Amino acid sequence: MSADTSRDTSSGQIIIITRNAIAEAMVTIAEVVGCMVVVLDADDPHGSPLDQIRATPPTPFDAVILTDHDAPDTDTVLRETLAGAAGYVAMMASRSRSQNLLATLRDEGIADEALERLRVPAGLDTGGQSPGEIALSVVAQVVAWSHGRTGGPMRRS
Repeated sequence: MSADTSRDTSSGQIIIITRNAIAEAMVTIAEVVGCMVVVLDADDPHGSPLDQIRATPPTPFDAVILTDHDAPDTDTVLRETLAGAAGYVAMMASRSRSQNLLATLRDEGIADEALERLRVPAGLDTGGQSPGEIALSVVAQVVAWSHGRTGGPMRRS
């Protein structure tokens, strides 16, 4: 995977947290469509994803995608990212886990404005199952968000 691990805050970027097969596919697809991508992982020499998010918080132009809900510090990274300015926040999760997570976050008092930025499960409903198909749906959702669109069909009913 060729994604940089340093952070550029001068323009929007896709910040992927946790390196795995879906993350690798997202990097490839995002780079092809011209997105700036950075992958933060536990083995990063710049520090843990949590340390890096705290050191350089995402901007309103950034998309933050958590690709492994079981990775270390994921819960803290998610909550701190939602409390911050990131314009797009997403996490890979099943539909049932997503419903439980949203209920938990609401019960914790996370603001509705923050929850509106959270896409869980991440991506558009394409029916994709493979890492590449899932990555395509997520990157497509980020591209739609970056253009102020929903990602629905171009032909309007």
